[in-house]
Amino acid sequence: MPGKVFLIGASPASDLITVRGASALREADVVVYDNLADEALFEGLDAETIDAGKSAGDHTLTQDEIEKILVEKAREGNVVARLKGGDPFVFGRGGEEMLRLREESIEYEVVPGVTSAVSVPAKYGVPVTHRGISTSFCVVTGHEDPTKPEKQVEWRSIANVGTIVVLMGVGNLPEIVEKVTDVRGPGTPIAAFERGYREGERVVWGTLGDVVDVAEREDLRPPAVIVIGEVVRLGSFWEE
Repeated sequence: MPGKVFLIGASPASDLITVRGASALREADVVVYDNLADEALFEGLDAETIDAGKSAGDHTLTQDEIEKILVEKAREGNVVARLKGGDPFVFGRGGEEMLRLREESIEYEVVPGVTSAVSVPAKYGVPVTHRGISTSFCVVTGHEDPTKPEKQVEWRSIANVGTIVVLMGVGNLPEIVEKVTDVRGPGTPIAAFERGYREGERVVWGTLGDVVDVAEREDLRPPAVIVIGEVVRLGSFWEE
């Protein structure tokens, strides 16, 4: 009898996972995890663990291989926990995995998680919306699929949104800053939250006019959540 797959948002830290996510994880016979999922979540579980970690230019498994594993393990009758950092539907490719499971007639359940796009800035006192400062925010990828025939991110339109949150944008920071500066101006505050909720976490901050130099000097590295907009001035780290 086929098993079931849980597509679980692990959130950015083990103590931020939802009650439903933790419960589903305890049911699992197999855990397939990403590199952004806190490994503390499955320590002590009586389950097979499979590292499916992916980062720019470094893939333990391809997306197709991951989907095949989910299908095969479920068809063996296992309860499979697909543990994804943050929320599975916020640049987590959870939608692709859901569609593959549906195509293969595998039972699945999506368990939302806390996205780093909101939670990591919040830890440092940066709200993505704030009355009188920002009434809207958008979350955008800073690393589009290089195989796509054309770019989908319309930076000039996005630059007009109150708060811009960029995930996976460290490698393309100079290009992103240049495009947003054309619309918002060089005095716009920006902060990059590196390794949020993890050992070695820190904030690299400045304005659009100087942040590229600051990031280079401070050796900013992924993973990092980048926030652009006046709400950054509310952060506990900000000094005029």
